[in-house]
Amino acid sequence: MGPPQPSSELNYARQIKYWRRNLKTYLPHFYTGNDANRMTLALFTVSALDILGDLDQALSKEERQGYIDWVYGCQLPEGGFRPWPGSHFGKRRNSQNTIWDPAHVPGTFFALLTLVVLGDDLEKVKRREILIWLTKMQRPEGSFGETLGENGTIHGGNDSRFGYMATAIRWILRGDAEGPCGDVPDVDVDKFVTCVRAAEAYDGGISEAPYHEAHAGFTSCAIAALSFVDRLPLPPGEVPDNRIRGVTNLNNTLHWLASRQTATLEDDDSTDTYGDETDTANTCHDAHSFVQTNADHTVSMTNTIGSQLKVPFDLTWVGMNGRCNKIADTCYAYWVSSPLQILGRMDIISTQPIRRYLLDKTQHAMGGFGKVVDDPPDMYHSFLGLMVLAMFGEPGLQNVDAALCITDKAKRHLESLSWRKKAIAAIKSSTSQAATDRMPVDS
Repeated sequence: MGPPQPSSELNYARQIKYWRRNLKTYLPHFYTGNDANRMTLALFTVSALDILGDLDQALSKEERQGYIDWVYGCQLPEGGFRPWPGSHFGKRRNSQNTIWDPAHVPGTFFALLTLVVLGDDLEKVKRREILIWLTKMQRPEGSFGETLGENGTIHGGNDSRFGYMATAIRWILRGDAEGPCGDVPDVDVDKFVTCVRAAEAYDGGISEAPYHEAHAGFTSCAIAALSFVDRLPLPPGEVPDNRIRGVTNLNNTLHWLASRQTATLEDDDSTDTYGDETDTANTCHDAHSFVQTNADHTVSMTNTIGSQLKVPFDLTWVGMNGRCNKIADTCYAYWVSSPLQILGRMDIISTQPIRRYLLDKTQHAMGGFGKVVDDPPDMYHSFLGLMVLAMFGEPGLQNVDAALCITDKAKRHLESLSWRKKAIAAIKSSTSQAATDRMPVDS
């Protein structure tokens, strides 16, 4: 046998240092173009430290309250949050210039989660106004937009990313029970689910719009959104409830997600370096760039197809891609693993080689994770890489909720809030009474 391979390890000290630096110092100038996404970066930072179990040590009581106050400073008088403070006109804000400072679906989503992770009770959130605003953000065909413009015009994309964030906001503020919340109407859940179903591709993945190419990011957002509105496929054997549910062919979707595993980790892997056109799963001579051959044959190595070995090597590193024929990317390890965890089918992928890919190939020496092999770290890929490891049960990391991107501890805090419990109970009571009122009376 060859020399033993060193075990892949998460460098906790470097990871904590990386995220503390992001929290308490100015970001590199490369982030200037992302200033309008500051609320997103705030959630990544505090949630990453919470996953690492370092948030309480990283923040003093005064700092924590300061960050909470900063988030509330981005809340608009009419409800909803801006994604950064740069559009706040202060005392100069008036009815004419509010169009340039609108409530923002992603900004509101990340603001609410940031408050939850920081342990706030959300009592200062204009919950009623946000829920009314959400109903205005839904288009007639069921999709959600980004902001609301003049004359009720909905701006922004109509793909599952915005549906994911809108349904998450709804879930945070009122749970998944359907129906009005007092005098506040609900969004049209049936239309939203229909919109998601229309974007399903022939191969089981979900795209941004009908007849487009399936994409792991859109698939993940769509499945998470369906979980927020309790419209995922029913488990086998469960009695249908006559509600429209998403993912019309679960087996196809699972097959498509599992197929995102790839040993092509960098651009050079797709090049036939020997020029003999033998880069196949059975006869790949270029495997030196991404696989390790064991001296002792495994079962898979001894199974044959005709005269050829089925798999002549054991994969040490496996990445995830977001579309067919693409190289691996750190973020897609999350966008593929998240829907699998939500669907309860993480068992259909090989988590250990994916873990090794993240720790050996994209984890950076200074902390964080890069997008692809040898890339410097950035906050987006660093956060999602950490999320994946937590989902895989990495020792020392806190358990996480795959859909919300926060720790289970933070989610339990949200679910414990008394105002939320009362709102959910009121909706269920109202819905139950309405169903009773519709029941036929015996003659």
